[in-house]
Amino acid sequence: MTTTETTPTAPDTALQSVDPATGEVIATYTIADENAVRAAVDKARTAASTWGSLSFDDRRKHLLRWSSRLVAESDEFCALIHRENGKPLDDAYLELMLALEHIAWAAKNAKKYLAPKKIAPGALMSNFSARLEQRPLGVVGVIGPWNYPVYTPNGSIAYALAGGNTVVFKPSEYSTGIGNFLSEAFKKANPELPEGIFETINGLGATGAALVASGVDKIAFTGSTATGKRIMAAAAQTLTPVLLECGGKDAVIVAGDADVKAAADAVAWGATANSGQTCAGVERVYVDRSVRDEFVAEVKRILQDVKPGSDSKASYGPMTMPSQIDIVRRHIDDALKNGGTAVLGGPESIKGPFIEPVVLVDVDEDSEAVAEETFGPTLTIRTVDGVDEAVRLANNSKYGLSSAVYSKNNGLEIARRLRVGATSVNSVLAFAAIAGLPFGGVGDSGIGRIHGEPGLREFSRPHSIAVQRFTVPGMALLSYSRTESTMKLLRKLVPFLHGRHK
Repeated sequence: MTTTETTPTAPDTALQSVDPATGEVIATYTIADENAVRAAVDKARTAASTWGSLSFDDRRKHLLRWSSRLVAESDEFCALIHRENGKPLDDAYLELMLALEHIAWAAKNAKKYLAPKKIAPGALMSNFSARLEQRPLGVVGVIGPWNYPVYTPNGSIAYALAGGNTVVFKPSEYSTGIGNFLSEAFKKANPELPEGIFETINGLGATGAALVASGVDKIAFTGSTATGKRIMAAAAQTLTPVLLECGGKDAVIVAGDADVKAAADAVAWGATANSGQTCAGVERVYVDRSVRDEFVAEVKRILQDVKPGSDSKASYGPMTMPSQIDIVRRHIDDALKNGGTAVLGGPESIKGPFIEPVVLVDVDEDSEAVAEETFGPTLTIRTVDGVDEAVRLANNSKYGLSSAVYSKNNGLEIARRLRVGATSVNSVLAFAAIAGLPFGGVGDSGIGRIHGEPGLREFSRPHSIAVQRFTVPGMALLSYSRTESTMKLLRKLVPFLHGRHK
C-alpha cells in the first residue's frame, strides 16, 4: 500500500510526513482546503444513505473484513507506525491489536445495544405500544491524535461506522500516513461498497476547523484541552454536538498494603511507555509513607535500565512532536526549582528527540510538573500519610481522565472515591484494553465517552415512537373530547397509583 501522494506545486498546499527520530521526509500529502473538506463531507453524506440502510449484520460483516485486511497487512502497517510515529514495532503491533479488539466489539455488539426496543407504556397509556429506536446521526467528523494514531481515533471511527454513520477522518499532521492507511484498508476490504463511507482528509489545524464547520452531524476530537475548547465553541455556532477526549494528569495511589514490586513495575511502564505520550499514562504517584522508600528504590532500579531509541533494543521511541520537548524541559526545571528532587535523570536526560526517564520526588503540588499535563517520560512521586491524603491530592486536579490504585485489601473502595472516568486496580491502563468499558473523563479531560455501550450510543440518536393500538371510549386524554367523568375517574386512580408511598 502506497503512502505517498503527488507532491503539490504550491508549498502552502503540501503536508510533509516526517520520521521523528531522524527528521527524514517520508511522504508528502495534499492539504485539504475548505472546498475539499466540504466535498469529502458531501461524498460521505451521499454514502450515508447506503451504509445507514444496511442491517447490523451486514455492517458487522464489512467491519470484520476491515479487521482481517489490517491483520493481513499488519507488518507493513506496523512498519509505517514505527517510522511515522516513532514507537517500537512491538508497541505498534500492540496498538493495532487493541484497535482490532474494538472494531470487533463494536461490530458484534451494535445490534444488541442499538436495535429497536419495546418500552412499557404504563397504566394510563396502556392502549399504546411504545418503541425506542436508535438512528444513525449521519456523517461523523473525527479529528485524531498522533500519540496513538490507530487505537484512539478508532474508538470513534469503528463505533460510528457500526452505528450506521459514515466518517470523515482528519488524522494528525504527525500521523497522516497512518490515517490514510487505515481508511484505505477499509476500502480495499470492501470494494463493492460506495466511496464515502470512510474518507480521510489531510491537513493542519485549518483543515480540522473546516471539518467542524462543514455541516457534519457530530465532531469527535482527541487532543489538548485548549484545542477541545476551541472546537466546542466553533461547533456551538451550528449546534453541532461534540465528543471531546482531552488531556489527563493521571494519578496512581500506592497504599500501605500494596504489592510494592508490582506497583513499581506498572508505574515505571505506565509513566514512560510511548515516551510518556499517553493521555491516560501515569504522571503522578501518591505513595504511603510506610512503603515510600521501597517503592522509589524499585521504580529507580527498573527505569535506570530503560532507554529510548529507534533501534530494536529501545524500550520506547522519540518524542513525536518536537514542541513537546520544550514542555517536558520546562516542567522538569520548574519541579526542581520548587523543591523537588530528581532521583533519576533530570534536565540532562533530554537528548534531542529522545528523553530518558526522569523521576522527581516530593515536588510542590502547585508546580507545572504536577498541575499540568507533561506528556513525556517523567514521573512525580509524593509521600502521603494514608489513603485519605492520597485521594484528596489525586482529586485536586482540573483533569479527571483515569487513575490506578494499588492495594491488596481496599483497592475497589479507594477507586470509588476518585473523580475520574476510569480506574485500574492493581494494574495500570487495563480499562483501555477492555472493549466493553467506556473511556472518557471529567473536567478538563473532556466530554462524552468512546468504547462500550456508551460509545455506540454517542453516535446514534434516540427516536421514540408511540402507536395507539385501540381507543378507549371516554378516555381520549390527549383531546378536547375527554369527558368530565374521565377526569373524575383519573382523580380517583392517580392517588391509588402514586399516592400510597411513605
